Amino acid sequence: MDAEDEWESSSGEVADTDQFNDEDFYPTSACLSKLQFRSDVSKAKWNVEMGMAEVFEKKGKMWITTGIVRNGKTFCLIEETLFLAEIGALLVMDDNDECLALKDIYKKTAGERNGCSWELFEVYKHLKSLGYIVGRHGVPWSLKGVENNSEPCSSQGTIQNNRVVGAEENSITCVVQMLSNLQVDELRLNFDVYLPNSKFRKSSPGDPAFLLCLVRGNPPSNAKSEALERQCGGIPLKLCRVDHGRVSFFSFKRVELPILP
Repeated sequence: MDAEDEWESSSGEVADTDQFNDEDFYPTSACLSKLQFRSDVSKAKWNVEMGMAEVFEKKGKMWITTGIVRNGKTFCLIEETLFLAEIGALLVMDDNDECLALKDIYKKTAGERNGCSWELFEVYKHLKSLGYIVGRHGVPWSLKGVENNSEPCSSQGTIQNNRVVGAEENSITCVVQMLSNLQVDELRLNFDVYLPNSKFRKSSPGDPAFLLCLVRGNPPSNAKSEALERQCGGIPLKLCRVDHGRVSFFSFKRVELPILP
């Protein structure tokens, strides 16, 4: 990336942040009063060790694009859990089968635990509110694609199914380790973002429309930006910044300057 690369805002391209008030991004009483009472409320139990919520009662179509599937079970990362709890679509239980208050779920982002900071949640909430499909980068929606590659032979199928189960269990362990070891402050790819799609499938999501990286402070250097772009594998990269609850999106544009005589 040349030194002449521009730091270009594209907040108008992806989303108009001016249509939101600050109260839409903070856990104020006004925000809590906007909770909708639904008849299709799902239920989940928060697992402290895993840093995720295990869904045990699913209702509604939101699960087509929300939650990761492992070993036949659906788990919600903290940003998904908090977003669904905010809109009144998910009740989260603790180990005593008591419903967690929304303020208690908010606390789970304090200290940037579980791989998510408050700023990252604001970005997730903003995109989901606009209808985008958003997944945590590096965490596959499902491992069902492995099962689809099994051999037709029954003995081979049994071996493959055992491998799938092992892969599912190993995947959960890897996700938990990733969340516990994740340094939220580091510059990295945060979310895979897909355009609204009624035919979206977790087993074959395809390539995202763009990859998203949260930036704090000044724009990254050319070297860091190029390193991020290499990780994208040709998928467009967008950077985002959160400032007092306002979410803005940016992208780099390469500019070739003419050679002066």
